Amino acid sequence: MKVVIARPKDCALLEVEPIESSFCLKDKIYINLKKAITSMNLYEDTNDLRLDERHLSAQLNISRTPMREALARLQQEGLVEIIPRRGVYIIRKSKVEILEMITVWAALESMAARLITLNASDAEIASLRHLVETFESDQIMAKLDEYSENNINFHQKILSLSKNKVITNLSENLFIHLRSIRSKTIGEDGRFSKSIVDHIYIVEAIEKRQTELAEKLVREHTLNLATHVEKYVNYIS
Repeated sequence: MKVVIARPKDCALLEVEPIESSFCLKDKIYINLKKAITSMNLYEDTNDLRLDERHLSAQLNISRTPMREALARLQQEGLVEIIPRRGVYIIRKSKVEILEMITVWAALESMAARLITLNASDAEIASLRHLVETFESDQIMAKLDEYSENNINFHQKILSLSKNKVITNLSENLFIHLRSIRSKTIGEDGRFSKSIVDHIYIVEAIEKRQTELAEKLVREHTLNLATHVEKYVNYIS
């Protein structure tokens, strides 16, 4: 008989799936939780950040011991904080930390763009063109959530096409927070219209294999996000 455990109302709802016993349990739980946290918009005021260990264990159909091990691993990576006698909390970064993360992301992504111009095939570069041609400027506001996801996919694609595992590994934990910040800010101060223009220029430079220009445009595009956060984002401390 399956026991259903209700989630406390003040805890975050993670979209996780039961773990199959055929997988390496510790790794599977860790990956599942990390994926669920990544999919959240951490900087929406309505999102609960406390995790209920008991409820998550029931969702995943596992005991609480491997759940605690997975949470401890996430804590080591700085994604959650375990506070004795209070619970487990997903970490939000401060404004200063976000700005520092954007700066590092700009360095990683601009280098990724450089590597694409030098090493990627024409077919691989064409996959970037498809992402920027999906939306017209006058359609974005009506489909802002969809464009926001497309925007995130565009930046992830640049990293993956670099084929540099160190770049992709270093950007992984940054992505969890910057994904949320990009989603939260894309509709602010007309950023969406500037974003699509920037993406077009970036793709054109990459297609022409203009290495220095592609690197410069990607770096400036990301640092423009930092400028926006510095000026307008007052909802994080």
